[in-house]
Amino acid sequence: MKWAYYAVRDYLMIFLGTVLYAFGFQAFIISNGIVVGGVSGIAALAHYVSGVPVALPYLSINIILLAIAFKVLGAKFMLKTTFAVASVSLNLSFFERLLEGMPPIVKGEPFMIVFLGGLVCGVALGLIFSANGSTGGTDILAAIVNKYKNISIGTGILLFDGIIIASSYTLFKDVDRIVFGFVEMGVNSYVLDKIINANRQSVQFLIVSQKYEEIRRRILFDLQRGCTLLHSEGGYTGNPSKVVVLLVKRSEALTVFRMIKEIDPQAFISQSLVRGVYGEGFEPIKT
Repeated sequence: MKWAYYAVRDYLMIFLGTVLYAFGFQAFIISNGIVVGGVSGIAALAHYVSGVPVALPYLSINIILLAIAFKVLGAKFMLKTTFAVASVSLNLSFFERLLEGMPPIVKGEPFMIVFLGGLVCGVALGLIFSANGSTGGTDILAAIVNKYKNISIGTGILLFDGIIIASSYTLFKDVDRIVFGFVEMGVNSYVLDKIINANRQSVQFLIVSQKYEEIRRRILFDLQRGCTLLHSEGGYTGNPSKVVVLLVKRSEALTVFRMIKEIDPQAFISQSLVRGVYGEGFEPIKT
């Protein structure tokens, strides 16, 4: 039943992310007349021009994009994306009604507003993407372009979002709004990247020591971690030895250094950051 546990956990994470995204978008972006990237930005432009609830163009555009994605990318891409789009639309309507008539949370501080909006929306998208979800929009367009052209999804998203933000000038004739939109996109992307990669970042150690056997035992029984021994030969001395290869969480790195220093202060250690370690003791393998 593990598959059911992971499925429920993913959908709860996506729902929590969509609630947070809708709040951040309505409370900081729409209420202060800022245009951001993605379908949310197009929906914001439609709202500013016609006064329609932002959820309506957001849902309408995504339905069209989801229909295209089903044809081009297949049904597997659709399930969580459809759930996320529907959840964002409902929550946008909810927070629009909830915040209607209320004064802005932050007044007279445009950069603070943009920063907070990017921070909240970035955290929200980080939760959604960590659960292998997607909010649709320019993600779908970028995935379609990536299928047929040698353009990465990240580059595609940046390109589409940049065009949407820049197009707000035709409506407002205000360069400041464009700047605020790009600042929000930068903060959003930075926070999103940090959240997605925070739990995946691990540390790899290459440990060269004549006391490799004692180090191996301490790793296995004290750290409760596995390791690998590679046969090696000193380039200068020609003496045979073994290199201990160890992968641990970043939070465990200091414990490893202390342990090795206690066993062999003369050990040679190489440490490097590793993004994405999957398998027993780390992240489950995701598809």
